[in-house]
Amino acid sequence: MAFSPRRRFSQNFLRDLRVVEKILAAAELVAEDRVLEIGPGLGVLTRRLASLCKEVQVIEIDRDLALELKAGGDLDVDIHEGDALKMDWRELLREPPWKMVANLPYNISSPLFFKILENRDLFERLALMFQKEFAARLCAQPGNKDYGIPSVFCRQYFDVSPVAVVPPTSFFPAPKVSSMVLVLTPLNKPRVAVADEKLFFQVVRGAFAQRRKTLPNSLKGFGFKADLVAEKIAVSGIDPRRRGETLSLEEFASLARVFADESC
Repeated sequence: MAFSPRRRFSQNFLRDLRVVEKILAAAELVAEDRVLEIGPGLGVLTRRLASLCKEVQVIEIDRDLALELKAGGDLDVDIHEGDALKMDWRELLREPPWKMVANLPYNISSPLFFKILENRDLFERLALMFQKEFAARLCAQPGNKDYGIPSVFCRQYFDVSPVAVVPPTSFFPAPKVSSMVLVLTPLNKPRVAVADEKLFFQVVRGAFAQRRKTLPNSLKGFGFKADLVAEKIAVSGIDPRRRGETLSLEEFASLARVFADESC
């Protein structure tokens, strides 16, 4: 297929077949699997998925590329033209569980992760290639410079395992950064119990809203009331001089439970 990559769609086409096989091995595919792929590129991974799985649903935002893939006539997959971030995955992926196997566009790594988070119950396993920088954020531990909101949410709802670092030479055109393949396995239940998931999300986001500030100042800057912040942090036993980037998942959950408790 002759096709020129488009920068506005963050198109870097995977061409290294050894990497394709690593992704497939990480996905642990069996013949009865149903798979979602986002950003198929030139279809190198797509063709292997079609040969291995019962059903493959593909989402491609580039209209011309989607037409090229359909025109080939040799792909036994369903190709949906459109923006994966705007599509209703629950309408597309009926009767779960599914697997997701994909080389994801760099420019939507973060919003796509949160879309996955919202729809995590649809999937049993996800073998995904991210920009290495974002993958490091998903794997990061407290105190690490990469530790942030995605790190906390990923640990709360998934087991995450690094598979391989992929060099720029594995793509055309070669990006300026490396990539990393990760396996995300949704947990049957959140790793740590929280009374109010929405409030837990707000506390985590607030703690990282101003990374250079202490936890109380960051939460206040995010919109939490100053007197309430001081009171709740004191009850939680967390040192108010700490920054959000030093808190563990368990401490975030504890803080959210304290904020949810109207009696203190």
